[in-house]
Amino acid sequence: MESPNAENEQTAQKKKAPLWKGAGIIVVDKTQGPSSHEIAAWVGQMLGCEVGHSGTLDPQVSGLLLIMLGNAVRLAPLLLAHDKEYVCLMRLHGDVDTACIEKMGEEFTGRLYQRPPRKSAVKRNLRIRTIHKLEILSIEGRLVLFRVNCEAGTYIRSLCHHMGFALGVGGHMQELRRTRSGTFDELTMHTLHELKDACVATEAGDRAALESMVMSVDAAVPDLPVVTVRDTAIDAICRGAVLAGVGVISCDEFGKNQTVAVLSQKREFVCLGKALVPSSSFKPGETGLVIAPTAVFLQPGTYPRGWTKSDKPVQHNKKPAKKPVSKPARRTPAQFQRKRYH
Repeated sequence: MESPNAENEQTAQKKKAPLWKGAGIIVVDKTQGPSSHEIAAWVGQMLGCEVGHSGTLDPQVSGLLLIMLGNAVRLAPLLLAHDKEYVCLMRLHGDVDTACIEKMGEEFTGRLYQRPPRKSAVKRNLRIRTIHKLEILSIEGRLVLFRVNCEAGTYIRSLCHHMGFALGVGGHMQELRRTRSGTFDELTMHTLHELKDACVATEAGDRAALESMVMSVDAAVPDLPVVTVRDTAIDAICRGAVLAGVGVISCDEFGKNQTVAVLSQKREFVCLGKALVPSSSFKPGETGLVIAPTAVFLQPGTYPRGWTKSDKPVQHNKKPAKKPVSKPARRTPAQFQRKRYH
């Protein structure tokens, strides 16, 4: 009978080496049926790395789903804030004149009040969301196909419900597909079957297909101001140090407290940072702290250390010991003093 240790060793040998290491983003074409969490879990199993997803899609909704690999999950707050684009099929509950339906595209553009539907996982508080553009694509009887460009957090199910009310007949969302999130669109999407084929090819020694699917993290933040830093400053940033002006080579214009993208001279994404001062208040190469890292994507040791470490022990500021206070000599009262006669 084999020992438990032998069984553990066999199990460890069966585990495959991860196919992907480091940060990255894969744009998956989600199908109807599985949840966003299940899609992310399958991608993680295929690649053997930690994953996360941004912008949850309901199981019956298809389309663009961003899967973040490794420490790219730190981009989640930025990715969630991206504007979205959907193509929706709405079913009206009664017959409506075509001209009235086309007019709805203009009336439902701009800032709208919304309350999340009952099936949502958030509190059903009244909120305001902006519809940038609503285009009616096709009308066939009671079926209305439209494309909507909207702010993050917009509920298309609620939009269909309100449009049906405005038309006087009621309506509901029949089908929905996400076609864009920020700068990512349908041209960047890959199916799970395509990803599986790329993983099989990678195991056989051909990584070209997989590497073409995984996008660098800087693709998610193309509109952020860029700060280019010296190689000697990168390792300190990766260890949490605040970037000083002496480590900056060049930078775009930015304001205080604005989020910036810190890149290396090779255009590698080092980190996201918060500007401590506006770009107009310093020049590259000057002293003074300028950028505080908020999400680091390179591992410490990727670049050689450009800072020195002293071998001297750290001198802690200790309070000096109190010197004993010498008490004045006790004087004998005059009435008890002996008189001396000479």
